[in-house]
Amino acid sequence: MSKWWSLALLSLQAFGAQAAQTAPAAAPASTTVTILGVDHAAQLVSERDQPALLTAFLERVAPDAICIERAPEAYARGDYYEFTYEVQDVVVPYARREGIELCPIDWEPSVEDQRLGFGMSLDVPPELRLLKGFPSFLTFGADALQRDLFRADDPANVAKVTQWAATPAKRGKDDLARRMYLYRTYLQARRILAAARAHPGGTIAVVVGEFHKHDIEAILKDEPGLRLAQPSSYGRPDAKQVAAHDRPEYRVAIASFNLLGQQSSTGAVDYAFVGRSLEKLEAAGATPQTRLFRVRLELLQGKIARETAIARYRAIAAEAGDARFGWNGVKDAARVDSYFDAFGNLDVRRRALLEAARETWAAGDSAGAQALFEACAEGLSARQRNQLRGYWERDVAVKPTAEKAPGN
Repeated sequence: MSKWWSLALLSLQAFGAQAAQTAPAAAPASTTVTILGVDHAAQLVSERDQPALLTAFLERVAPDAICIERAPEAYARGDYYEFTYEVQDVVVPYARREGIELCPIDWEPSVEDQRLGFGMSLDVPPELRLLKGFPSFLTFGADALQRDLFRADDPANVAKVTQWAATPAKRGKDDLARRMYLYRTYLQARRILAAARAHPGGTIAVVVGEFHKHDIEAILKDEPGLRLAQPSSYGRPDAKQVAAHDRPEYRVAIASFNLLGQQSSTGAVDYAFVGRSLEKLEAAGATPQTRLFRVRLELLQGKIARETAIARYRAIAAEAGDARFGWNGVKDAARVDSYFDAFGNLDVRRRALLEAARETWAAGDSAGAQALFEACAEGLSARQRNQLRGYWERDVAVKPTAEKAPGN
C-alpha cells in the first residue's frame, strides 16, 4: 500500500472516531411498566376482582414478562406464600400457558433473621392456626366483596399504609416490620427495574400486594427509559373477555373458599357470585364435589333444613370413593388444614362426613356426631388426626356443658 493511501486511511479512521465521539448516542427504547396492586386472594370473594378478570387484563396488557411477589430463591423451588392465590393459582399458570417470562421480585429475611426479629419463622404456621391475629386463617370483611381490579390505582385507597410506612413506631423495638417493609419494597423495585432493562422497548406487568405499589412507583418514576402506566389506563375487560378466561379450577376455588373455609362463618359471602360459579361447575356434570358444594350453599342460605343436609352429606360420603377436590389451597400436604380452611386437606368423602358430624352435633346428637367424626378421622396420619381433633374441639364442638366433644 502506498504512503498516500496509508495516510488517507488513517484520516478516514480518525474522522470516524471523531464522528463516533461527537454523534449523539441513540436513546434507549422506553420500557413500559404497569403495576397492578392486589389484595392477596381477594379474587375469591369479589366478582369485580375475580381470577378470570385478572388473566383477561394480563392478555390486554400483552406483557413480555410478568413480575410476581415471591423471592427468586423460593420461586426456583416452586415455593410460594400460602395466601398469594393470585400468584401460584392464576398468574403463574397463565404465564406458562402463554409462554410469558416470569420474574420473581420479592425479598424476605432469612429464617434466622425472622426468628431473631419476630421470634418465629413467618412461613411456618403453628399446629393449630389461630382464629385471630397472626398467623390465623385468611378471611375478608364485607367491603372486600366490592373490591375492584383497579382499586389500588387510587392512592387514597391505601393511604393508611402510606402513613404507617412514613411513621416510625413510638418505641424503636417495635419498628422492625415497618423498616423491613421499606427495605423489601425497595428491593422489589430494583428487581422490577432489572426485568425492565432486560426487555428494552417492551412491557412489564407487575402483580404485587397493593401496599407495595405506590412506593415502588415512587422509586422507579425517575429512571430513564422507563414509563409507568397505571393498569386502569388499559381499560377493563368486558364480560365476554372475562368469560373466555374462566376456568373450572377458578370456580372450585371460589366455592371452596366461601363455602367450606372460615369465610363462611363471617357472613361476608357474595352468594350470587358463588352460586354462578357453582352453576358453571354443575353444567359440566354433577360430581361428589359439586353435590357437596350445593348442600353447603343451600344450608348456609337457609334453603334446606339441617336434617336434610345431614342425609345428603351421608349420601355423598357413601358415593364419593376417593374423589378429591379440584382445588384446596393446601401447601403442606402433611397437615389437615389450608390457609383458609381448618379441614382443607380432607378428600370429598371425609369432608362430607365432617359436615354431617358438624350438623349432627349442632342438632344435639353428640353420639351420632362422635361416630361420624371417627369415620372421618379413619385413615389419616397421626398428625392429621391430632389437628383434626384439635380444630374440631376448639372451633366446632363447643358447648357450654361438661359433655365431651367427639374425639375425646
